[in-house]
Amino acid sequence: METATTIRPNEAPLLEGVALHKTYRLPHKSVEVLRGAALMVRQRERVAIVGRSGAGKSTLLHVIGGLDRPGAGRVLLAGQDIYAMPPARRTALRARLVGFVFQAYHLLPEMDVTENVLLPAMALGGAKRAELRRRALRLLEQVGLSDRATHMPLELSGGEQQRVAIARALMNAPQLVLADEPTGNLDRDTGAHTLDLLFGLVQECGHALAIVTHDPQVAARCDRVLTLDAGLLG
Repeated sequence: METATTIRPNEAPLLEGVALHKTYRLPHKSVEVLRGAALMVRQRERVAIVGRSGAGKSTLLHVIGGLDRPGAGRVLLAGQDIYAMPPARRTALRARLVGFVFQAYHLLPEMDVTENVLLPAMALGGAKRAELRRRALRLLEQVGLSDRATHMPLELSGGEQQRVAIARALMNAPQLVLADEPTGNLDRDTGAHTLDLLFGLVQECGHALAIVTHDPQVAARCDRVLTLDAGLLG
């Protein structure tokens, strides 16, 4: 079990969601998923987001991560209102500051493991390819997959694919990692190992973490637990 992350109370939030609303328009009805949800994540803090199935936890994560624009409200990342900026600038900021770990891995099957890890760095550009490749290989070593560097994703087990996804999420040394039920497709033992790896790397590298989970034991590993209910966080 990790020790509690040291949070400075007067430190400016790394992430702040303000009065977030999100409604999905369906053919015969509208579904209001977020109804003024608000949250804050500080540097190096670990926050669990829990709630019943269908409560909108994944939607919330996509909104605060810059993937899905809210109907109303603001998302401030490192003090910048991400939905007030042009899409290209928002994409660049997201690539630099946020890493994503999804339940379904989302690895590109036509690329090998190293190329998948490199993807976030390709969105930023700047550094030399050889330098980026060295970093990708170091990350694969950290997640115990240095011997799988040239394998294709479909040659890996589910647990190995998720470890590749964790390495990919950390490729740009983001300040914030967003994880959406990262062990939902894994058996219990593989999931526990993957979580140990994720929490360990996040703590070691000083990243903040917001993780959607239905598992009380996972939530207990975080500094704070927020419950999404009726479109609000409490």
